[in-house]
Amino acid sequence: MIRRRFLQLVAISSAGALTSPEAISSTARKTIVLKVKGFTCITCATGLDTLLGKEKGILSSHSTYPAGDVTVEYNAEASSEEAIRKFIAELGFTVESSHQA
Repeated sequence: MIRRRFLQLVAISSAGALTSPEAISSTARKTIVLKVKGFTCITCATGLDTLLGKEKGILSSHSTYPAGDVTVEYNAEASSEEAIRKFIAELGFTVESSHQA
């Protein structure tokens, strides 16, 4: 059920990020690396990147399968690590750990 909902969200998401990376000051730019459990295929990783890219303040995202590493660059003035972790959890994945890149 969670996988079906996840795939539906990926399919209906619109193209284009909300924030232009060029418009962000270097002090507001943050990068975190999250260890995420729950990827069952490459579609999970690419789908998560697609959905994260639609979230306010997310500049870029790169997920790996099967390792489950997710690198997220974001605007700290528009988002936070806590908000990113919560969003990933709402999609049905588990964030085990994180560190600043």
